Amino acid sequence: MLGAQRKDHLREILRTDGRVVAKDVASALGVSEDSIRRDLRELAEAGELVRVYGGALPIAPADRPVDQRSSLATASKERVASRAVSLIEPGSTIVLDAGTTTLAMARMLPHGADLTVITPSPAVALAAAEHSAARIIMIGGELARFSMVAGGPLAMEALQHLAADLFFLGVTGIDPVHGLTTGDLDDAVTKRAISTRCSQTFALGSEEKIGATSRFPVLDLDAVAGVIVDPLDENRAVVEIAERVAVLR
Repeated sequence: MLGAQRKDHLREILRTDGRVVAKDVASALGVSEDSIRRDLRELAEAGELVRVYGGALPIAPADRPVDQRSSLATASKERVASRAVSLIEPGSTIVLDAGTTTLAMARMLPHGADLTVITPSPAVALAAAEHSAARIIMIGGELARFSMVAGGPLAMEALQHLAADLFFLGVTGIDPVHGLTTGDLDDAVTKRAISTRCSQTFALGSEEKIGATSRFPVLDLDAVAGVIVDPLDENRAVVEIAERVAVLR
């Protein structure tokens, strides 16, 4: 079988089974695991899948550019955002990560002026300013055009001088095995740094993120206080995640 044919076969397995196990494919096709691993590496470099130990997983839908994510699972994000906002106590200092779910949260914030909102996202900051009386602090740094979030050395320096009660973490993959992941390396580093400055971290899990895995690890499930999921989501991965960490519906 030619390399192009193997890749088409791998794409079909990924589409139908949701994952590729390299040794199983190699055995079925009568080729070496090295050949399959090479095919998977090339497909990963082309942005068609995410390589994991022993095989590959699909690209998380939430790994699209921010302008494309705005119309993805909007109703689910609204439900997750509403549940997350209910956790905010009066007088709290919170961090809203970048992302479309935190943007929805920013539009639902309590109106009291005793709330402080910290964020690396200009869009979230503007929404919070428009829809609440909260004090808003921006984490400065270089603006990533893909995610529209501030990061890099300046952001890391700023974080050393901040502290918060709650961090509402946006990721693109939440999987019971691979934990919390995202598609950008610098963003993963920034998210971990923010988490260390907050008393509790809650991951936001709209339906398209549950069971998905992105390329770069952010945190293990055991490192967060809970995962806030869509109360209507019946994804079987939710049950598996609940066995590892508190799942809030």
